[in-house]
Amino acid sequence: MTTTTTRSAATESGAVRTPSGEWPIDAETISMTIRRALRLGSGRPKLGELADVAEDLRGHVALLLVEAREAAGRRWPAGCEVHHVTARFDGIEQRTQQGLGDGALSAHVHVHQLARDCQWLLAHYTAREGW
Repeated sequence: MTTTTTRSAATESGAVRTPSGEWPIDAETISMTIRRALRLGSGRPKLGELADVAEDLRGHVALLLVEAREAAGRRWPAGCEVHHVTARFDGIEQRTQQGLGDGALSAHVHVHQLARDCQWLLAHYTAREGW
């Protein structure tokens, strides 16, 4: 799934319009998924529920990472700060490639971390202050 957005993309009700054939970034939908993932921690969710929300979060993170990497590249050509941000991106990407683990606790922790990573990416994206 390849997505790019531009600074000139028009926003309407949380969704960013992208050129045809590309996936839009919908801040409202992503926020709802993050809230759903974090609420699962207050009970004893089934593994299927955790797997479903993890898959949704992975999709959101994939979209946001493309935008985040592009924004970081435009802002910082090189330096220590870009290294820290790039390392964070790489860690987030690695987490999206990991499974839920062997039990309910590992699945819960993994979903929680994916939610926090997605939340961090979304906060920077919606702030539009760049990286």
